[in-house]
Amino acid sequence: MALPPPSPTSTALVTGASSGIGAALARELAKRGHGVTLVARREARLTELAAELHKAHGVRSEVVALDLTDAAARGGLLGTLAERGLTVDVLVNNAGFTTTGPVHRSDREREMAMIRTDVEAVVDLCSVFLPGMVERGRGAVLNVASTAAFQPLPGQAGYGASKAFVLSYSRAVRAEVRARGVTVTALCPGPVKTEFAETGGFTQEESENSLPKFMWLPAAEVARIAVLGMEQGKGVVIPGFANRVGAGFARTAPHQVLAALLARQHPALK
Repeated sequence: MALPPPSPTSTALVTGASSGIGAALARELAKRGHGVTLVARREARLTELAAELHKAHGVRSEVVALDLTDAAARGGLLGTLAERGLTVDVLVNNAGFTTTGPVHRSDREREMAMIRTDVEAVVDLCSVFLPGMVERGRGAVLNVASTAAFQPLPGQAGYGASKAFVLSYSRAVRAEVRARGVTVTALCPGPVKTEFAETGGFTQEESENSLPKFMWLPAAEVARIAVLGMEQGKGVVIPGFANRVGAGFARTAPHQVLAALLARQHPALK
């Protein structure tokens, strides 16, 4: 198994764990006996989930409430967990959000906060926790990208580029550590039924109508497929047959043509 076995002193650190895919991934890991450390801003939600996981699976469930855009706060995670007697054998970089609309009308602060969360935090936490994994000769990293990583995404330009970075970064780091007992997996989900679209500025109707219904998956199913992929040591996991086909098309289609087509269809550009 590529996913390290759980132990009393190990933990699976999951960012963005207060809802959506992050909460579902925490549930899936706890189901397999892993203690979890839940990281997000909304402490009340984290505490509620931690209690649920401990009651359902008997695992040690830690809560660390912080804003992942804050580099100092991120940097303190290693020390915080060390004080609690825990080492991170599983790292799930799930936290992220999107902005929408054309770049020339974007909110500068919001755009930079997205980059700090979707890109900077991934790199930072890998830099913080991978050395220990390599030293111990065991570990697994799941970086959540998106099918948006496979093509330019007008209307969400920064988000699509961020996820392309996460995918490329994950592939490169995987090659660096694969002989050292550590695996790196990039999860590339398509549309998922979560709060993500609403926080990104889409209405529920716009979100549901933006892509065919058969491409949408529930967060629990995405998490199940993701953790199975980690167990199997996969480098890239794309949940759902339709999403795998779409990602394959996006990889091979001329990006200039594809970007123009997406720009005409994206609800944020209408």
